[in-house]
Amino acid sequence: MVHALAAQALPGVTIGPVASRSTARAAERAGQVGGRAVTYDELPAGADVVVVSTPPAQHASHALAALGAGAGVIVEKPLAATLAEADALVEASAAHGHRLGYAENLAFAPVVMRATSLVRSMGPLRHVDARMLQGRPDWGDFLTEGWGGGVLFDLGAHPIALVLLLADAAPGGTDRVVAVRAHLEGADDVPVDLYADVSLTFASGLYARVETSWRDAQPVLDFQAASDDGVVRAELIPHVAIERNGEPLALPDLGERSADPRLTQFGYLTQLEDFLADFAESRAPDIGAELGRSVLEIICAGYASAAAGDVPVPLPFQGPRDRTPLQLWRG
Repeated sequence: MVHALAAQALPGVTIGPVASRSTARAAERAGQVGGRAVTYDELPAGADVVVVSTPPAQHASHALAALGAGAGVIVEKPLAATLAEADALVEASAAHGHRLGYAENLAFAPVVMRATSLVRSMGPLRHVDARMLQGRPDWGDFLTEGWGGGVLFDLGAHPIALVLLLADAAPGGTDRVVAVRAHLEGADDVPVDLYADVSLTFASGLYARVETSWRDAQPVLDFQAASDDGVVRAELIPHVAIERNGEPLALPDLGERSADPRLTQFGYLTQLEDFLADFAESRAPDIGAELGRSVLEIICAGYASAAAGDVPVPLPFQGPRDRTPLQLWRG
């Protein structure tokens, strides 16, 4: 729905075919967004761009079909359920003119963009922290084996992407993760992880920590990046704020672009605008399949690390690429 709301807020963008898990569900959603109900097999059904927001296990098949039919594709996080599927999406995107965008909306959030700009003016990063904490999801199939993983796989994709974006913005800009170590915790009543504490070691010596949870009553989304000459800290939840060296900075002006300012604050409007412009001009999106695969590789290494007793797992990931993160952890 949030992607549909973003589309409705952009001039010249029309929502057409809408597919879902049943004809009744498709009709309900289509009625809510002013579209028309179709089946998955009918897509793209004349659409220029298809947004794939189905469960992760269906991302690859739906995205590949849309690319093959000539449409641009925007794929929700996580990119796919396995690294083998992610590999296929990276290859297909390249073969079809890089017409695949990875829907990491936080990359387009004004506060995140301001923070990455500040990081570019700092010395080499030494440490990065990112947290995303909330309660258990009370809708959907997130807590089932069929989803492919738990909180690290689903919610953790956001803070991991933030860490990679901040590392890429730092002077040098070509740093890469060489080892992942993770501690996961679950619960007796669900088969998936509900808490993850992940350490990332970069080739430069940069150290990053990602914490993500589905067991916190108070939602939190914040991050900070530190170098020898300063610290940038930002948060989006529970409040939007940004500071450098402890001094609050003015927030970016959001303007009045939609009835719901969160569409701009969390990057959804700019994300859709950028992807549509990239597809129209035959440009490769900056936030594309490669980033989605990099995030998933770290996630898979994290689950493998937890399965091995929280030991570091080197990257590139050498484990099986046809298994979901949950399978890598639970066996």
